[in-house]
Amino acid sequence: MSWRLKEQLKNMLAEESGYYIYHAGGRTRVALLYPNSYFVGMSNLGLHIIYRLLNQREDTACERGFLPEKRQQDEYIKHKVQLMTMETQSVVSSFDIVAFIMSFEMDYFNILRMLELGKIKLLATERGEMDPLVIAGGPCATFNPEPMSPFVDAFIIGEGEAVMPTFMDTYNRAKGEGCSKEEILSILAKIPGVYVPSRYEVSYGQNGYDTQIKPIGDAPERICRQWQENLDEYPGETAIYTENTEFNLHLVEIARGCGRHCRFCMAGYCFRKPRNRSLEAIEKMLLAAKEKGRRVGLMGAAISDYPEIDQLCREILGDGLSMSVASFRADSVTQELVDSLAASGLKTLTMAPEAGSTRMRAVINKGIEEEHLLNAMSMGIKAGIRNFRLYIMIGLPGEEPSDIQGIIDMALKLKDFMEEKGATGRLTLSINPFIPKPFTPFQWSPMAPIKYIQGALKEITNALRKRHNIEVIAESPRDAYVQAVLARGNRETGNILLEAYENGGSKAMKSVLKRHKLSMEELVSHPVSFDNILPWDILDMGFTKDYLKKELIESQQEKPKHTIQCFDGCKRCGVCK
Repeated sequence: MSWRLKEQLKNMLAEESGYYIYHAGGRTRVALLYPNSYFVGMSNLGLHIIYRLLNQREDTACERGFLPEKRQQDEYIKHKVQLMTMETQSVVSSFDIVAFIMSFEMDYFNILRMLELGKIKLLATERGEMDPLVIAGGPCATFNPEPMSPFVDAFIIGEGEAVMPTFMDTYNRAKGEGCSKEEILSILAKIPGVYVPSRYEVSYGQNGYDTQIKPIGDAPERICRQWQENLDEYPGETAIYTENTEFNLHLVEIARGCGRHCRFCMAGYCFRKPRNRSLEAIEKMLLAAKEKGRRVGLMGAAISDYPEIDQLCREILGDGLSMSVASFRADSVTQELVDSLAASGLKTLTMAPEAGSTRMRAVINKGIEEEHLLNAMSMGIKAGIRNFRLYIMIGLPGEEPSDIQGIIDMALKLKDFMEEKGATGRLTLSINPFIPKPFTPFQWSPMAPIKYIQGALKEITNALRKRHNIEVIAESPRDAYVQAVLARGNRETGNILLEAYENGGSKAMKSVLKRHKLSMEELVSHPVSFDNILPWDILDMGFTKDYLKKELIESQQEKPKHTIQCFDGCKRCGVCK
């Protein structure tokens, strides 16, 4: 039966272009695994960047692997076939290194599934000399690796371009010298930006947040996040083309990081400082899109903040290409950007006020006001766009009933404005429960009780359902709670994760916690003291804890002071010291 699964992978590969295959020996073999479907994983630009970076080395052969569809998983298990890679249909257990991309907490269950399908023991302590080295990187690895520490040998803390070259050099040298796996991990632990959990002892206080993590031997006291200062040194674009992906685009990263200081946003803190690629470097990456006739997908935290966005739009459309964007801010969007998106076939313009009331937008330091939303909407309508989407959070710190009403009032006002301007399309509210993430000013804040979140969703939905062409879609509050437990967890959370995985996955989290006399609300719905030791305190993002405390205190004031965005020469947070 393995031949049929191999043929499926070969058929998928036959529809791709741009991949690497190395048949010659002498290279370190890396299986780069995305813990979700091929359809989703091939839309992840980070996968393309690391895949190209590793394969352009003369000593490394990197192949990709994805979570098979449910039906295929059943075939793997039924016929005792191991998980295989795309390029050569090799079993992942035969690789030297298995590298996971950790982008979303809910994918943690999929990582365990892929290890199991690959016949690799789940717990790092149970793997031996002949087993692959299991590493992980990505946003979730960077801001809190602790819940996945029982399963991963080494984490990349920060951006891959800044860590992986040294990591691979060091690994290959140690391997060539005949070092044991334990010796290799001890050596890797000394690389800036590499966290090796086995080189640290963990103890706990009376609550889960007093997590003492102490180095063993000469492992560093703290692990400093690494970041690539000059993005132009590495291409940030699609490496492999396929039609079978969520975003059928030529992805181009034009900027990384964000300096807007939104207090809820982990990416805004863990990817500082904000950096722009040069227009010249971006133009080179557009050549492949032109050659392939692909629509260009501009990637970045806020595309409209790119200083030469209008010129870039002119060049893309001038080359006969179309475009889309990952995101833009309503206070910096230009008519030329909106016109370019409309000319490229965009049907829905998305904005992210995050909160409905002026007060709450000040609390989270969003910097978007109603006038910005109306102005952006006016630009969209002028360009011929008739549908609009708003990203909203509920359960934010300090939120009151009037703030929920503010969401309703904002939606009705924007819908009135659409109709006044002749836009008869749909207004969609995409609502997500707020999750207090590590390394943000709200890391000490509680998550709102699940009954409150459910009640707020019901109130918004009931108030807007009578209005024609307003749609409310929302993330499951229970899923959000699972995410919060995993995002804020410690190493013991990994044991809970494993038990839940063995008993049905994320749906089993509540019952597993109950067996341990815990609850999801108990873990995430209480404020944390400034004095508590947090599970992620072993990591250093470059900014000070005092800076985060100051931002939290300002958010709690009656009239929160607005923190202006990053600027050259700024020394406020410490990243640019």
